[in-house]
Amino acid sequence: MTTEIEWTLSPGLTDYQAALADMEARAEAIAAGQAPERIWLLEHPPLYTAGTSADPAELLAPRFPVFPTGRGGRYTYHGPGQRVGYVQLDLSRRGRDVRCFVHRLEGWLIAALADLGVTARAIDGRVGIWTDFQGQEVKIGAIGVRVRRWVTFHGFSLNIDPDLSHFGGIVPCGLPEFPVASLKSIGQPRSFAEVDAALAANLAGFVDGLGCSRKNHS
Repeated sequence: MTTEIEWTLSPGLTDYQAALADMEARAEAIAAGQAPERIWLLEHPPLYTAGTSADPAELLAPRFPVFPTGRGGRYTYHGPGQRVGYVQLDLSRRGRDVRCFVHRLEGWLIAALADLGVTARAIDGRVGIWTDFQGQEVKIGAIGVRVRRWVTFHGFSLNIDPDLSHFGGIVPCGLPEFPVASLKSIGQPRSFAEVDAALAANLAGFVDGLGCSRKNHS
């Protein structure tokens, strides 16, 4: 069924508001059966987004535009050097289980990172994708999703080589005690092409696992 999913790669930097409008329209079209599901890979110019649980006190220095968004989570940063993936799947076809969807999304990123030689994990109670560097847990990826009419949108970001100082304007995902890292900063530099190839190679495993039973969520 992954052959039915459109795989879109946008070069350059994509305006966030334009991307959001595109996602909204695509979600409606998918729900109406008028467009295929889509994985959309892109980069944004520097910006902050505020999820539905964002605490204004965690916006420390709004150095870049701040956009409220309907995804779950708190404040996060997007910018050059970060692979953003917008995942638009129809859960009415793939199991109406949002928790399973998030769990499988985490697993997809972890599997892709493993192919790149990076051991990563998800941690209960902490949003995002984590790895270890110099004896400390660091966050290398973020997840924030929204579901409307059982169609998913928003998705994930993986830090390939962004300017990590840009995260200093917020408390990333409300977790001040844990630093944000990138593939380059942990000594595992990879190109966008390598990351995208690893994501593509593990897409089938992600999609095939949707609709998992609740006993497999842990």
